[in-house]
Amino acid sequence: MKNIFLIANKEIKTYIASPMAYIVAASFLAVTGFFFVASVSDAFAEASIRGFLAGAVFFLIFLSPAITMRLLSEEQKLGTLELLLTSPLKEAEIVLGKFIAAFSIILLMFLLTIYYTIILLIYGVPDIGPIFTGYLGLILYSAATLSVGLFASALGPNQLVSLVVGSGILTTLTFIDFIANRLSPNVAKILNHLQLGGSFSVFDQQSFGISEGGHFADFARGIISLGDITYYFSITIVFLMLTILILESRRWR
Repeated sequence: MKNIFLIANKEIKTYIASPMAYIVAASFLAVTGFFFVASVSDAFAEASIRGFLAGAVFFLIFLSPAITMRLLSEEQKLGTLELLLTSPLKEAEIVLGKFIAAFSIILLMFLLTIYYTIILLIYGVPDIGPIFTGYLGLILYSAATLSVGLFASALGPNQLVSLVVGSGILTTLTFIDFIANRLSPNVAKILNHLQLGGSFSVFDQQSFGISEGGHFADFARGIISLGDITYYFSITIVFLMLTILILESRRWR
């Protein structure tokens, strides 16, 4: 555990020292702020954070790979990954340390959005239940997207390729229902179960937010489902394990 937190601490310090981290955080707040304001600006809008959740889920498709793209790609490009692999560190410790660092940065960004809830409490009467479950779902969702981004970062030394591959995988998993609806019912049922986020209704204020389908929809409605929690944990573990396997294969090359 000590090695994991040493790696995580090093990566967090690197994030904090980089101006890119602040640019990414500012972009995240700007995008989610726009979605939040748009969702509550109507005279009859519901006092909720569903607009923020829709913006965050959509933006994380690109944000998570952007945060993780350098974690292993840069190590390969600089030749320092070989040094890590020949050190007493285990592949799992390297992957978990870097994952925890990226996850900590995401959690800090989420913490900065608490003022959306404060605004609702001051000017409205929001239902606290969906707010709590919404943030819980967002944390689980971000862990899954970060694991996919870290997996993409392990595939090669090019950060841009890692960003594109990670975003491509997440986009496919998020909008897989569009593919499923054009296939046979049995295949569609399986593919719909793999949907990572949810379909978006971001331009219609009457249905602003996340629509039916996807494992995030219940969290946005205030429902905690063991199946949805298990799904996000499974996606996170699977892609972290795949990343570890990639690093192990490099050790024996």
